[in-house]
Amino acid sequence: MEIASFSPGRGSTGPRAWLRTDAPAQVFDGRWRFRVWPGLRHAASDPTDADDDGWSDIEVPGHWNLQGHGRPSYTNVRMPFPLDPPHPPDENPIGDYRLDFVPDAAVLAHRRRLLRFDGIESAAEVCLNGVLLGTTRGSRLTHEFDVSDALRDGENRLAVRVAQFSDASYLEDQDMWWLPGIFRSVTLLARPDGGIDDIFCVADYDAATGQGHLDIRVTSTRRAQVLIPALRVDAVAAGRVAVGKVTPWSAEEPFLYDAEVRTTCESVRLRLGFRRVEVCDTVLHLNGRPLMLRGVNRHEHRPEHGRVFDRTVARDELVLMKRHNINAVRTSHYPPHPEVIELADELGLYLIDECDLETHGFASVAWRNNPSDDPRWREAFLDRIRRTVHRDKNHASVLFWSLGNEAGTGLNLEAMARWVKEFDPSRLVHYEGDRSSRYVDVYSRMYASHDEVRQIGEETLRPAPHDATAAELHRRTLPFIQCEFAHAMGNGPGGVAEYWDLFERYSRIAGGFVWEWIEHGIAVTGDDGRRRILYGGDFGEQVHDGNFVIDGLVSVDREPRPGLLHYAAVIAPVQLAVGPRRDEVEVVNRYDFLDLSHLVVRWRRTVDGKDVASSVIDVKAHPRTSTTVALPETAREPHRFDVADVLTVEAALSADTEWAVAGHIVSSGQDVRTAVPARPVATGAATADTAGPARFDAITGDLIELAGLPVDGLKVGIWRAPVDNDRFRGSDEWDRPSYADRWHEAGYDRMQLRLIAREVTDQAVILRLRAAPPIFDEAIDTVLRWTPVEEGTVVLDASFEPRGTWSVEWARLGLDLTIDAVPLGVDIAGRGPMPSMPDNDAAARFGWWRLDAHELIVDHVRPQENGARLEVRQATIRTSAGAVRLSTLDRPFALTTAPWGRQAIASARHHFELESDGRTHISIDLLQAGVGTATCGPGVLPRYRIPAQAASISLLIGRG
Repeated sequence: MEIASFSPGRGSTGPRAWLRTDAPAQVFDGRWRFRVWPGLRHAASDPTDADDDGWSDIEVPGHWNLQGHGRPSYTNVRMPFPLDPPHPPDENPIGDYRLDFVPDAAVLAHRRRLLRFDGIESAAEVCLNGVLLGTTRGSRLTHEFDVSDALRDGENRLAVRVAQFSDASYLEDQDMWWLPGIFRSVTLLARPDGGIDDIFCVADYDAATGQGHLDIRVTSTRRAQVLIPALRVDAVAAGRVAVGKVTPWSAEEPFLYDAEVRTTCESVRLRLGFRRVEVCDTVLHLNGRPLMLRGVNRHEHRPEHGRVFDRTVARDELVLMKRHNINAVRTSHYPPHPEVIELADELGLYLIDECDLETHGFASVAWRNNPSDDPRWREAFLDRIRRTVHRDKNHASVLFWSLGNEAGTGLNLEAMARWVKEFDPSRLVHYEGDRSSRYVDVYSRMYASHDEVRQIGEETLRPAPHDATAAELHRRTLPFIQCEFAHAMGNGPGGVAEYWDLFERYSRIAGGFVWEWIEHGIAVTGDDGRRRILYGGDFGEQVHDGNFVIDGLVSVDREPRPGLLHYAAVIAPVQLAVGPRRDEVEVVNRYDFLDLSHLVVRWRRTVDGKDVASSVIDVKAHPRTSTTVALPETAREPHRFDVADVLTVEAALSADTEWAVAGHIVSSGQDVRTAVPARPVATGAATADTAGPARFDAITGDLIELAGLPVDGLKVGIWRAPVDNDRFRGSDEWDRPSYADRWHEAGYDRMQLRLIAREVTDQAVILRLRAAPPIFDEAIDTVLRWTPVEEGTVVLDASFEPRGTWSVEWARLGLDLTIDAVPLGVDIAGRGPMPSMPDNDAAARFGWWRLDAHELIVDHVRPQENGARLEVRQATIRTSAGAVRLSTLDRPFALTTAPWGRQAIASARHHFELESDGRTHISIDLLQAGVGTATCGPGVLPRYRIPAQAASISLLIGRG
């Protein structure tokens, strides 16, 4: 087996479209025989060996290292073996697959037959009945072999030898698990004489006339007809065919026409969407209208099965995207299973269909010997893009062909782009790696800062410099896309709303894609029967990138993380804003093609948790326009309230769709008016160790009981358990340590509290404290005044005054309290129901939310700070020993309630390592810093950072 070459695989037939045909086929998915060798030198010389020693059963499609044969490993950029192209390492598992089968009679009835592999990682040698058919390169690409002469009636033996690593691995360093094996289907295809070998159909739409045209090319030895019953088309399938007025396809209205291309021997079914994508005056257009891409990057992943496809799972996740206002997917960083493309056509999602190509490992050596610019690799590069384009060329959802990802620059990429433009000028070419954009149709970037995005949006509004190069002049004519602009790792990402404001402001900017859709952890079952999610390094890898693979908007089980909910609100195609006098609602229609007739817009007024009025309002707005709609008097007439008077406006689907039922909320907006409660009159007497329901240690002054509950606290906190973004240096601060390191070096995680003085008056206990980190001379002078008021309640007035020079911003400022009882849940009047952070909070609406224990925190695979609910006015914290009630008398606060403390969170590597200590850990924060997106991109925006500052809050506390 040859596994060190610069060439593409050999022996397979030319690439063609993946077609739905009535020709016979036999799928070989199921149980195969399998054995694995530690390396090629150890492997048997005959991969078809009939001896059953060493063989066992394995499931195909599947990855062998997820089926008990070896272990998975994860790297992002760094290669797991030396950069010595084209040679893989000697320690390189080799898997032998063997299948004995009898061909179906229907397949044997045809003289010509093909054997199709839809995905093998990373290189394979294929033999049938001892005949070498050829080899494969391109793990996520289709390869077909002509087995007409090798196939026989009766028993056949198919043998496939697969190398985990090969020369192809240098081109497939794609920030994901290395998962070898036959992981997509294997199919035996009958090819009828005079059948249809290939189709390339461009369904074009002229927005000016509403007319559709087919440019159709069929590969067959016989004449083919194309039939589109809905358009009454029955024509020879050759060249350009006019079809008359058509309904165009878009993600908002994914209208497809059922079509059939047939000869006398074979019929192929197509679903055609008529549309035209183009660039007009630096603006991306679809069907004559400017287009905004509200996108995500999507890997194929299932926690138990890796990249093995399941149509139900795939459909469910695309539906979930649609429900969260996502309209575009970049198929990072390879073509997905072909049925995903079909689903995108059907459900309505725009695709950047990316080639199976990434040479990112060469960045570790300053791109020396990068295959992208090495002519010896040229045919391998061209083979990959040809297989990508040919397979998916008949699908309306594919608007862009992407040359690959993070492969540097070079002549081979340029050759790929040139071939694509010649073969399929109906689509645009994308590639982010070449910032000069010499051979692409869109200017694409990753993680450009907010300020740079603004500059890019504005640069086409002014003349180019007189000394601009030809490449610079070309780049200025292109639309701008952020193919990755926020990194959804852990509790984040922050700064998304600020990016989207820029995207909407400048017509040149065509949107962006969050990295990424799913956290691709690996699920294992421990000896105790518990399911655990693991990441890089958990399988003993020598080279790995840890939990960087856990960076999705949904969990491994496709459960939405808070980041997805907030992203959905930011990109919502309808924006609703209540006027300051509640007499009107501003409605901004950000749909590119739809008016608002498919939505019902309703307002609802809620006073102190009870709905008091509501009605539907009539809203009309054409795509990309705004309007103002009057609200009735009942929305604003005087109404007494103690906590809040909230007006919520929601836009919901009026009828069922393919992806959601009627009533699904697309967007919402609010006007919140809060009350400032009257300060209760002091009525109780204070003693040295008691202030109403608050009891203190007679010696230290520590709070030991509150509202009848044993407690440990109150402590001043300015540190948080680092979130993933805190552990990385942002692109705006490469020259500084990460915030997690800065906080640790500054001692914020080890704050010490000193009692300066305790004063007791007839009406209050006053504790004067100094909270300070070790080593340095900064401090926060804190005054806690406890004043008993009505029976069983106490007012806590807390003030904080920083002293000294603080060189590092705070993570937060608040009071930490631990109740010696198990948390049962929280009831709040504040923003929720999901957790939020100050720069990642768009979906959080003010309401009266009841949260059970399992809803308090998010089970991030790597534990980190989370669970805060913002702008809380009232809260009841329920524990196994009773409840305590908090109400603000002035400013709102952020409330975090968890079954474990911050030090436990910070020291744990996995969520499953966290064990409840039987206590309820509470933080009442006056200030919180944002989270940014420093894992990739800029850190926290200045407006969301917390320099040392004075603050105060007054709380009413009692038994719940």
